[in-house]
Amino acid sequence: MKLNIVELGRCDYEKALDIQFNTLEKRQNKEIEDTLILVEHPPVITLGSNAMVSNIIASEEFLKGQGIQLHKTNRGGDVTYHGPGQIVGYPIIDIKSSKIGIRNFVRNLEEVFIQLLKEEFQIEAGRHPEHTGVWVGDEKIVAIGLAVKKGVTMHGFAFNVNTNLQHFNLIVPCGIANKGVTSVEKLTGKETDFTFMNQLVTEYFSRVFDYTIGGNYGG
Repeated sequence: MKLNIVELGRCDYEKALDIQFNTLEKRQNKEIEDTLILVEHPPVITLGSNAMVSNIIASEEFLKGQGIQLHKTNRGGDVTYHGPGQIVGYPIIDIKSSKIGIRNFVRNLEEVFIQLLKEEFQIEAGRHPEHTGVWVGDEKIVAIGLAVKKGVTMHGFAFNVNTNLQHFNLIVPCGIANKGVTSVEKLTGKETDFTFMNQLVTEYFSRVFDYTIGGNYGG
C-alpha cells in the first residue's frame, strides 16, 4: 500500500484542521490514497468531544496573554496541548477498506513510537493498561485522539520531541490528574533535530502499517 506524506511545517491549528477536512473528504471519495499529515502547531489547547472544561486550569484571559489559543474539536479524548517542538500527526486512513479496526489502529499507532524510541534513542516506552498513548513509566510522551468519519480516520497523535513541558501545567493532560508528561529532550538531555525526527516518524509509521511512501508534499 502507498502512503502520501504531507509536511505542513509550522501551521496554525485552524488552517491545519481545514486541510485535514479537505484531505478527509478526498480520501472518503477515493480521490487520493491514505495520507499522513505532519505539522508543528503554535501553542494551542484543544478540547476533545469528551473534554471537561475544568481540566483547563488557566483562565482564558491568561491563555490569551501567553499567546495560547483554545479550540474545541471532534476528536475523542479530553484536553491536550500542542505547541512548538511537538510533532503532530494526522493520519487520514481508510480503515474500513483495510478492515484494521479502530482498536488495532490505535495499537499500531502506539507501536510506531514504542519501536522508534527503543531503536533510535534506547528509551523503553510502552502502553498503559488504562490509558491510550505511549508512556515512559508514569509519564506520557505520545498522546492519541482520533475521530472516524465514513470509515476514514482523522486527528491522530502528538509526540513530545522538544516540547515546552511547562505548558502542560496549564491543563490536566487528557484528564489524567495523577500522571506526568515527558519528551525526548527531557529523557536524552539534548534537543533533537526536528526535521530528522519527522523523517523517523515517517519511516516507522510506514514500517508498522506496512506502507511504501507514495509522495511527499510540503504545505
